[in-house]
Amino acid sequence: MKTILVPINSAGWPFIAIFAVIAAALGYYAEPLGWIGVVLTLWCVYFFRDPDRVTPTRPGLVIAPADGRVCLVDEAVPPAELEMGDEARPRVCIFMNVFNVHVNRAPMDGSISKIAYRPGKFFNAELDKASEHNERMSLSMHTSSGHDIAFVQIAGLVARRILCQVKEGDHLQAGQRFGLIRFGSRVDVYLPKDATPFLAVGQLTTAGETVVADLNSDEPQREGEIR
Repeated sequence: MKTILVPINSAGWPFIAIFAVIAAALGYYAEPLGWIGVVLTLWCVYFFRDPDRVTPTRPGLVIAPADGRVCLVDEAVPPAELEMGDEARPRVCIFMNVFNVHVNRAPMDGSISKIAYRPGKFFNAELDKASEHNERMSLSMHTSSGHDIAFVQIAGLVARRILCQVKEGDHLQAGQRFGLIRFGSRVDVYLPKDATPFLAVGQLTTAGETVVADLNSDEPQREGEIR
């Protein structure tokens, strides 16, 4: 039952209420449509689920900020609005579909250095150009271990609202909730220059639990293949 009756994120209750009212109205006028409304309401409840996670706490670990599938592992320059320089860094991009948990979590312990919102388009978040052209909320963090990292919430084809629930100067723990994106989107993590991503394209991640990288390790980049 714990996997079914999970907490609901507070940002979801207004939407759940709207879906429930629409379902009741549809049911009043046409019963079959009412059942469709019930199904959509239950899906809305499912979408805004917010389960607890067990976060690895060893120093140096970078934890996945989002549930989803790794759609890109490369090197890229962090968003210009974060003012982190023009040198490319290792980047891991995680795509969230409408069935993933959409609550985002901090990848490391540290203080938020800068938050910058940039309006944009709504291309499919899996596309590489989404990181450049789509609406986004960019955050930089100075970690407790002395590193600077960035993580970026990117709106997708369906998403039309990015919620960032922290502010500059806030101190976060790895795995702590910091925001939410509705309804299908992507989160990019920009690692320090000498970091090595542990994830391969196509792997699934669990926010607050999956290890993206270990800044204290010199292990080579991992590779993966479908089996």
